[in-house]
Amino acid sequence: MKFPLGQVMATPGALHAMESTGQLPLEFLDRHAEGDWGELSEADREENELSLREGFRLLSAYRLSDGTKIWIITEADRSVTTILLPEEY
Repeated sequence: MKFPLGQVMATPGALHAMESTGQLPLEFLDRHAEGDWGELSEADREENELSLREGFRLLSAYRLSDGTKIWIITEADRSVTTILLPEEY
C-alpha cells in the first residue's frame, strides 16, 4: 500500500453499480492503494505521482464489468477515500 485510505465511503450509486455486477469495492480499493490508477490519461497519472510525493488528492478511474465507470478519490490529508460514479462528483 502506497498511502493510507483513511475512512472508506461509497455513494449509493457506486454501491448499486458494483452490486449489479457482483464486484466488490475491495477489488478497486486495493488497486487504488497500490498506485494502479486505472483508466487515467498520462497527465493525470503524473499528477497522481506528484500528489503521492506532495500530499495532494488522489484519483483513480476504473470500469466495472458492465462498462460503468467508477472513480475513487482519496483526500489530500488521507482521512477519507470515496468510491463514486463520475456523475455524482
